[in-house]
Amino acid sequence: MNAQLANWDDLRVFLAVARAGSLSGAARRLGVNHSTVFRRIVGLEEMLGVRLFDRLPSGYALTSAGEETLPIVERIEADVTMLDRTVTGQDLRLSGTVRITATDMLALWLLPDHLRRFREIYPGIEVEIVVGNEALNLSRRETDIALRIGNTPPETLVGRRIGTLDFAIYGSPDYCASRPAAALDQQDWIGFDTAHAPLTRQLDKLLVGMRPAMRSNSVACAVRLAKAGLGLALLPCAIAEMKPDLIRVAELPQPFGLDLWLLTHEDLRHTARIRAMMEFLTSALADNLAGGTGRGAGSGEEA
Repeated sequence: MNAQLANWDDLRVFLAVARAGSLSGAARRLGVNHSTVFRRIVGLEEMLGVRLFDRLPSGYALTSAGEETLPIVERIEADVTMLDRTVTGQDLRLSGTVRITATDMLALWLLPDHLRRFREIYPGIEVEIVVGNEALNLSRRETDIALRIGNTPPETLVGRRIGTLDFAIYGSPDYCASRPAAALDQQDWIGFDTAHAPLTRQLDKLLVGMRPAMRSNSVACAVRLAKAGLGLALLPCAIAEMKPDLIRVAELPQPFGLDLWLLTHEDLRHTARIRAMMEFLTSALADNLAGGTGRGAGSGEEA
């Protein structure tokens, strides 16, 4: 009987803590404060009459009861999410909120001007941008639309390949002037961590055994480091060509690019506000790539 009284909000908090392993991590995922998460967990445990987590110095670990509860709540989550997608997919109003997730690079330099024009056309649609390199889950409705770079999209998602972000080698005018005759393997380089494995592989092929002077897990940060004169960097042309304080130093021996995908869940593709955003961004971002020496995909390859 107690289990029947548990509401979905409390179960969502349980899932968030189980997945994050901490109250603070769950609070960030849910967009609430630490004390709210603690209060919800205590209330749920009292309602069910069982302890779901062990409070350890390293964080929150599921008890045996919690481990048995987790797959059941995940099935409830899947059903609730399916209901949400089904109902939202029938929404024909050009109003409401569209949540977009994108990397910092895209969110900072490609999206803002386009979203200003989108809001002028569709003032009833509110836009929420989630910035981060991690992939939020479209199936669980953590986001409505995702801009993803470089990898083939999952079969459960639909959308379009906007085009290809071409890459070349860039540096600041001051840095380049200070080393006018130095070969590429004698330059300081700004590299990337394993979160950007395709870029790291390209640099390894170009400069065998080279150790970057600096590394970052963010392309946006690499752009800023290159602008500050800290070295050369392999950067997307569509972004770097927008920066007057960066110059193209060299091309790669073999052309290299990463695909840009605009994706949503199949159940949401007919929701009016999401369809409007998808169609608008498909055209706008393709123009960006064409103008920034990327390669557009025309109307876009479908996923």
